[in-house]
Amino acid sequence: MTVKAEAIERRDVGQAMWRGTMCKCPHCGQGHMFRAYLKVATNCDVCGEQLDLHRADDFPPYIAIMIVGHILVGLMLHLDMVWHVNPVVYLYTLVPLAVILPLLLLPPIKGAIVGLQWANGMYGFGSGQHD
Repeated sequence: MTVKAEAIERRDVGQAMWRGTMCKCPHCGQGHMFRAYLKVATNCDVCGEQLDLHRADDFPPYIAIMIVGHILVGLMLHLDMVWHVNPVVYLYTLVPLAVILPLLLLPPIKGAIVGLQWANGMYGFGSGQHD
């Protein structure tokens, strides 16, 4: 049995995820990852890396909801133990935060997940388009 020797490109997972968190191309770190709010661009506008091979699906919203839920529930429990807070205050403050914070966190989280998938060569990202 012969084994073909191929040069496998090493991709730094941490760097790719950081670039994705900054909503930049995980390959070059210069181009934009998104062409709309959460719509990943087909290709990087700088290096041409194909970006639309990702399969992030429901993972970014799950992560965003988990982060925001832990922050808000912790805040609510802390406020209730330190001061007696009227429930209407929670309604006027924490409910809008529960809507706004996940929406703000979604693009960086999705970018990090796309960067993770790119760095690990998942879902067609390892096809060796750029060496």
